[in-house]
Amino acid sequence: MVLILAAIVSSILCLVVFLNYQLGEEYYISCEEKNMTQMLREINQVLENHSLEDFQIDSTDARLELESLVGKTNMTVCVAYNSYRDIYTNGSGRSNVLRIMYRQFEYMWKYEDDMRMLGDDGLEKNPVINEYKAVIGKMGGKPEEIREIIEKKGYCVCEMTSNNGTQKGLYLFSTYKGSPDHNLQIGIQISLDGIKEFAKISNRLIMHIGLVGLLAGIIVIIIFASSFTRPIKDMARVANRMAALDFDAKVSVDRSDELGVLGNSMNELSEKLETTISELKAANAELQKDIQKKEEIDEMRKDFLSHVSHELKTPIALIQGYAEGLMDNINEDQESRDFYCEVIMDEAKKMNVMVKKLLNLNQIEFGNNQVEIQRFDICQLISNKINSSSILFAKKNAEVIFRETAPVYVWADELMIEEVFSNYLSNAINHVYPNGVIKVWFENLDSTLRVHVYNDGDRIPEEDLDKLWIKFYKVDKARTREYGGNGIGLSIVAATMEAHGKAYGVENKEKGVDFYFDMDQKSV
Repeated sequence: MVLILAAIVSSILCLVVFLNYQLGEEYYISCEEKNMTQMLREINQVLENHSLEDFQIDSTDARLELESLVGKTNMTVCVAYNSYRDIYTNGSGRSNVLRIMYRQFEYMWKYEDDMRMLGDDGLEKNPVINEYKAVIGKMGGKPEEIREIIEKKGYCVCEMTSNNGTQKGLYLFSTYKGSPDHNLQIGIQISLDGIKEFAKISNRLIMHIGLVGLLAGIIVIIIFASSFTRPIKDMARVANRMAALDFDAKVSVDRSDELGVLGNSMNELSEKLETTISELKAANAELQKDIQKKEEIDEMRKDFLSHVSHELKTPIALIQGYAEGLMDNINEDQESRDFYCEVIMDEAKKMNVMVKKLLNLNQIEFGNNQVEIQRFDICQLISNKINSSSILFAKKNAEVIFRETAPVYVWADELMIEEVFSNYLSNAINHVYPNGVIKVWFENLDSTLRVHVYNDGDRIPEEDLDKLWIKFYKVDKARTREYGGNGIGLSIVAATMEAHGKAYGVENKEKGVDFYFDMDQKSV
């Protein structure tokens, strides 16, 4: 932009200098011709306002008026009779220039008719004509043409050379008829050498001014261009950051022109892109969650099938083996057949319990089993469950301690909480030491009631505490097999409590393990 604008300014400057060099002199001459004709009109006006006698005495108003007109110019002015007598001249009144004017008029008005009569030979015999002929020859003028122009137009302007050939001038000749007896000749002269010199000086001045103007223009152009390039660079920087998804960058808009409009548009575009990309990221995050959830569900399905297959493999194999033994009459006595039938029934019962638990867990996890919040006495529920399991405690010779007797009301799904407590209690019975202790007690936490189920027994390895709630996970698989555990009970506890939105967990104690779960004591 700077180079192009500088080239345009330079071209314009060169064109101006060239035109001034080629046409300047003619233009100045044309202007001087206009000035001379204007001076002629003003001189005629002065002559009209005064009589000839007013010019006979020096320092008259008439002369002073002419002086005030001519003194402002560089013109040589002569107003004279046709008999060489001048009524006004400025400068050297008898100078060669004025003599040329006098002779020019004298030739035109006095000797022209005589020259026609005498012919070329007669010119040689008249000394005045001979003298003027020499002058006119050097000047290159044509008096006949000048007289015709004056008679038609009132004045004539022509270029002539001085008598000695050293000075060229622009001459204006005119006549003024003040009265029948007095015809005045008016001559105005301007030096052409001065005009030409002025044209040369003007060319040099224009050249110098142009060079200074060019330098100043280039500086202004650079400043002007930078005012455009700076915001454009800023926009490019912001665009690059936007391309890198950095939408915090904004274009600084402090102008109202097209660049300001573009900057505002880029800021609006940045905001809209940021909003759109944020929405896309959110949608993508949701999609990722859905994909992850689907992958987790697929993984759970695979694990589920694997674990179910593993859990059912043993009872199915036992049922199949004992059933085949009955069919083959391996044992003919009734007692052996009864034993085979009991094994088959026991394994079938285990399979039935496991399937029911899996169905129950599936309903809770997928929200098919809706939580029905109601108010009930948790103390009564726990007492009933402990009493119904007394035979199991007797087998382990375990002591059960539960000292809560007063009604304690909570808000929850009674059937689901009963399942949770049953799983905790069954787990305690299965892992309590022989002759050990099982404790059940309440802990008040503001508006929440925490139920603890503790049993004397082996501590659970710390790395396995968080894994107890995973379906089919077993810390001691051999021991779990002894009491028919399948690793589903604690998974049902976790799903149930998460459906209630309440806490649950397990902690190792000094001599055993403590399981707990929370319920609301007030309506929510």
